[in-house]
Formats: sequence, structure tokens, C-alpha cells
Amino acid sequence: MTLQEERQRKEDEEAKKRADDEAKKKKVLSNMGAHFGGFLAKVEQRRGKRQTAREIKKMTLAERRKPLAIENLREDGLRKRAKEMWEWIYQLESEKFDLTEKMKRQKYEINVLLNRIQHAQKL
Repeated sequence: MTLQEERQRKEDEEAKKRADDEAKKKKVLSNMGAHFGGFLAKVEQRRGKRQTAREIKKMTLAERRKPLAIENLREDGLRKRAKEMWEWIYQLESEKFDLTEKMKRQKYEINVLLNRIQHAQKL
């Protein structure tokens, strides 16, 4: 009888252990589900920020890009519109050139300062 009681006790312990394991799994899964939901929310926030940046870029470009509106213009209107567009392009190109030259000058100044630092460290 002690052998049967021992087996019964072991089976009961195993059943209890399995039930505890199942409860732990359910708890972990529910917690993971809750945390995973938080993870998804964070991913959505990041994506939202990225989309916002894209939308800002689109809005900025839309402001800069003027519609052609040349469908109902005659020759003199087309010439006037072409002149406006040419002036706009000229202005943008001159700004681009100025910024490029400024960047070149700043890179040169950075190199000069780095050389001075290296020379000062050698002394």
C-alpha cells in the first residue's frame, strides 16, 4: 500500500506542478501580451513621427512648388509665367551656390582648426 500511496502522491504532485506551470504560462503570456501591446504602441508612435516628418516635407514642398496654371494663358501670359519661373529658379540656384560656398569655407576652417589642435598637442 505504501507503494500505491507513493505513486498517488507523486501523480498528485505532478498534476499540481503541471497546473502551476500552466498558470505561470498563462500569466507570462498575458503579461507578454500586455507588454507586446505596449511595444506595438511604441512602434506606431515612431511610425507616426516618421509620417509626420514626411508630411512636413510634403507640405513644405507644396508651398514652394507653385502650380503652373498655364491652361488658359495666351502667349504673353505664358511668357510672363516663364519669366517668373526663370527668376524663381535663378534665386534658388543662387541660394544653393551661396550655401555650397559657405559649406566649403566651413570645412576648410574645420580642417585648419583641427591642424592647429594636432600641432598644439604635439608640443
